Amino acid sequence: MKKLILLLSIFFLSMETFAQEVKCEVSINFNRLDGVDVSMFEGMKQQVYEFINNRKWTGDVFKENEKIEFSVLIELTSVQGTTFEGTIQVQSRRPVFGSAYNSTIFSFKDENFSFTYDRFANLEYSESTFLSNLTSVLAFYTYMVIGYDYDTYKMEGGTKYFQKAQQIAGTAQASGSQGWSSSERRNRYWLVENHLTPRYRNLRICSYEYHRKGFDQMSNDVTTARAAVTTALMKLEVVHRNFPNSFNMRVFFDSKNKEIIKLYKDAPRAEKDKILNLLNTVDPANTINYQKIL
Repeated sequence: MKKLILLLSIFFLSMETFAQEVKCEVSINFNRLDGVDVSMFEGMKQQVYEFINNRKWTGDVFKENEKIEFSVLIELTSVQGTTFEGTIQVQSRRPVFGSAYNSTIFSFKDENFSFTYDRFANLEYSESTFLSNLTSVLAFYTYMVIGYDYDTYKMEGGTKYFQKAQQIAGTAQASGSQGWSSSERRNRYWLVENHLTPRYRNLRICSYEYHRKGFDQMSNDVTTARAAVTTALMKLEVVHRNFPNSFNMRVFFDSKNKEIIKLYKDAPRAEKDKILNLLNTVDPANTINYQKIL
């Protein structure tokens, strides 16, 4: 009996040691396609799900409740033979300490997504070689999600995962597939390239302080935690001054603007005025929305 218990303990410990780091929900919308085989898309969804969720992406150990949660929505708009075109939307979230609230970390819709898919073939992927645009894009965004998540727990903690995403982007450039070229604007290449350049460092510092010094402290002292969020957001003034309306700032505020509005609705008027002045400067695209704070 003792031997059985020991063997079971080793088995479950081994499962925990090699547990994957992410928990991804996958959806595929093919409503705009005519005369398609539904079972093919069910198989595609399952393969994408397994590719993301059954792979080890880091060398770290995660318990089940520590997994990074995110979602992938692929919307297909056209198909020709085995070539599909559409969009891919990725959104990740992270729990806030001491609460049941999940904060959106990364939310982005990639409009330039095309790939070939053979329902009877495995999804092939290599970090050093471009084998498939589908798996390269999936791996790229998985590493980006991990990088964004790690950045919220440790100052620039996601660097090595952003570097992995950057490597994928570099390898994929020669494929000629959309979304990887440095000559395009607001694509995967620039998403990770900008994020790793020192000129955008304040954006990453903001992300860390916003979550660890701000939201993770809300259960202890809302006033102090909200002030920390304000201090974090103030760091974006430099980024905006150097790169007005930049791609990565747009991604940040697309992910955060609703949360920011909700946070400051109950703030004192002086604090509301201060944050509104800042937000109207660094995120002019959402000026009308920010009036809800008042």
